[in-house]
Amino acid sequence: MSTPLLKVSGLKVTYGHIEAVKGIDFELHEGQITTLVGANGAGKSTTLLALSGLVKKAAGQVLFNGQDLTNLAPHRIVSSGVVQVAEGRATLTTLTVRENLELGAYTRKDRGNRAQDLDYVYSLFPRLKERADGLAGNLSGGEQQMLAIGRALMAKPRLLLLDEPSMGLAPIIVQDIFRTLREINRAGLTIFLVEQNVRQALKIADRGYVLETGKIVLADTGKALLGNPKVQDAYLGG
Repeated sequence: MSTPLLKVSGLKVTYGHIEAVKGIDFELHEGQITTLVGANGAGKSTTLLALSGLVKKAAGQVLFNGQDLTNLAPHRIVSSGVVQVAEGRATLTTLTVRENLELGAYTRKDRGNRAQDLDYVYSLFPRLKERADGLAGNLSGGEQQMLAIGRALMAKPRLLLLDEPSMGLAPIIVQDIFRTLREINRAGLTIFLVEQNVRQALKIADRGYVLETGKIVLADTGKALLGNPKVQDAYLGG
């Protein structure tokens, strides 16, 4: 296996006296989709927030492309090439779709190619182009998820972190979102996906980790985990 793009060692996160993430180790490799799955409250979202610098790490180290991100501020982590699409989308509802997308490029030092990048996002999500001048608050839930992903892509990430992109969406929209994630990945972007929809996540993942009560209990290829009896019994209805 090649040198990992992201290497996490001994990551712990605590909320008061509660240890939400209990010293986990994992790796993400360039060009792959890796998924972290598990039940509600397992520590999946907390893990992503720790990687993004949005919650404090109690212990551990995060190395990205050889750079130590462990104690960097969130905006510095984004500038390093790690960008998160938050659970709940966090679109700015009083701004237009285009303004939301343009804000995604705020931390970029380069000023060129933004129009080209905007066209790329519109090619992935034609509905956003149709609604470019409308307020983001008028979008459906699925369209807001598309906008959140598009805004993250405008930051030109090398690693995209996604937190529960299927949450609250109709099945047909979920299919569209996952199809687009595969397309983005085929274009070269590394993806780390946290998702409760275990079947969908493992179907598109090169590699997966199963998190239970703050500990990684299984790690394998996405295909192998889909066929694992323990995963099937716990998350796929047997």
